[in-house]
Amino acid sequence: MKADSTKTHPQKITPFLWFDGRAEEAAKFYTSIFKNSKILSVSPMSAIFELAGQKFFALNGGPQFKFTEAISFFVSCATQKEIDYFWNKLSVGGQKSRCGWLKDKFGVSWQVVPPILGEYLNDEDDEKANRVMQAMLKMDKLDIKKLKQAAREKQDS
Repeated sequence: MKADSTKTHPQKITPFLWFDGRAEEAAKFYTSIFKNSKILSVSPMSAIFELAGQKFFALNGGPQFKFTEAISFFVSCATQKEIDYFWNKLSVGGQKSRCGWLKDKFGVSWQVVPPILGEYLNDEDDEKANRVMQAMLKMDKLDIKKLKQAAREKQDS
């Protein structure tokens, strides 16, 4: 039997999310989407849950504070199927945006992104990086095939 890593190596930093009375609903929503996820505890004031092994604390804090895009969760997706899955699940009742960004139904911002995008944008070939950037700027949900195509294309001189 595998030991619980949170007991042997406690998580030092835990995202603390302030919801307007919907902490338990949010915990149920998120844990239904991510593998290796579970609700650890629920009380009238809070819900503690894990997503992909990462602990989160959700507070029923009231309407004083709202989520903004200044803080987002980055979901790294290796395949288009994975991008499609997280994009479709997280955006239900929320708001889709540009460049792989979305807000879920609670107002929490997410970036659903393939690791290859970072590789392309940081490529030593500035023209290649720019082509990929221009392709990405036209997308809402990111399309790996189109990003790869932009990386391969050479501009006519």
